[in-house]
Amino acid sequence: MQTQKKLVQAYSQVFISSKKYDSKAIYAKRRLAMMKKLDSFAVFAGMPVEPGCEEAFAQTWTKFVQEPAFVYLTGVNQAGCYLVLDPKSKKATLFVPKKDPFKEFWVGKRLGFLEGDRTVSQTTGIMDVRPASDLWKFVAELAAKYAAQKKPHAYAYYFEKFEGDHNKKFASTLAGKLRRFHMAVKSCAPQHFEERLVLGPERVKEARVAQDATNKAFRAILSQFKSFKNERSLSLCLNYEMQRRSDGDLAFPTIAAGGANACCLHYVKNDEPLRRGDLLLLDFGVRFGTLHSDISRTIPVSGKFDPLQKLLYQIVLDSALEYQKYVKPGVSLKQIGQVPWEFIMRELETRLVQKARGAYKLMYDKRPHGVSHFIGEQIHEGDPGSRSLDVVLKPGMLISCEPGLYGEFTAVIGGKRYRQKIGIRIEDDLLITRDGFENISKHIPRTIAEIERLIGLANRVGER
Repeated sequence: MQTQKKLVQAYSQVFISSKKYDSKAIYAKRRLAMMKKLDSFAVFAGMPVEPGCEEAFAQTWTKFVQEPAFVYLTGVNQAGCYLVLDPKSKKATLFVPKKDPFKEFWVGKRLGFLEGDRTVSQTTGIMDVRPASDLWKFVAELAAKYAAQKKPHAYAYYFEKFEGDHNKKFASTLAGKLRRFHMAVKSCAPQHFEERLVLGPERVKEARVAQDATNKAFRAILSQFKSFKNERSLSLCLNYEMQRRSDGDLAFPTIAAGGANACCLHYVKNDEPLRRGDLLLLDFGVRFGTLHSDISRTIPVSGKFDPLQKLLYQIVLDSALEYQKYVKPGVSLKQIGQVPWEFIMRELETRLVQKARGAYKLMYDKRPHGVSHFIGEQIHEGDPGSRSLDVVLKPGMLISCEPGLYGEFTAVIGGKRYRQKIGIRIEDDLLITRDGFENISKHIPRTIAEIERLIGLANRVGER
């Protein structure tokens, strides 16, 4: 047992594992479930090289991120690895580069094949480990075994719409290798996502830990909000507060967009001053294990929403509540995707135009972006071409809920005229349950009263 603990620690960023459950058993269960869906062998390709290695100018270290399908099935987080699943024998075979002590001198421990050494098997739980250089010989042997099928084929994990993706390139190479066996190559991505989109208990726990880290980080930012003078200082502090509470990296680059910058959906410049009177849109999240949080909040730089900001913010918040009335098992994201946008358009006409004698000019035609996406091994989980919007929701799935509003707005409230270019987004993460959903982000402050109270409390403490 002590030896296993030492292995887990030594390869902690190379093999993704948890102290809370038997990671090797979980990965083995996933591989078996995948094989039950296949009628021929499948080859999964991890990322082929370290990031930047193919570019002459990239000479500095960049954090490696594994192909999500590969890490989901193996836990292996390094380049140059392959997994073959054979449903006939119910056997998984892992291919890794040969052990290279000199490379480890530079970059640290890596899983590598060494004749007679069982380290890779002991670490990953995959008993059949071979050098990556033997992959095509092994594939040929399997192809000969499956060539007698009526319509012989093998599987690879890839997407038709992405020609430049490493998965599609690998599938093309595999097809060339199998041509002499008259075997076609099919994508096993649909079968894979049937398994991966539903989170098991261990991944739900990881998602909750990520939420807790994100909640505490956001509250920490609010507690010292007065000290931030620009987007950069705030985003760096938010990143630190999230990462120090997690075992992983950020879920994605944090967005800290003040004022009109919030009208750029994927703004990551994060280097402009924070101005009193503006709103600040934050889109942030952290990775824990292999799961993520994905949260958006919009807060007033002055600590108080002005009347126009308050009106628009409440419309967006109410649209999320309206949308959540329809979130339940048995529906697809595509079916209910228009609900919040239609609600926002109606309420703009009623609350802004009619009641506040206002006007608006949106930066889009009625719908700025999707209101939901799946969350899992990827922050935007599911088929990258379709976003899996047609998939029917099931208990255990995790989705975002992120309505937004972006444009130029005017209103007359309390006899005073307001005019501002505003971007607002409020995003929570919803776990689908048997009867509906659980908002696992509910503890992260989102209401006008909560946000103003927390910033105001911090300001009063700072003034003592």
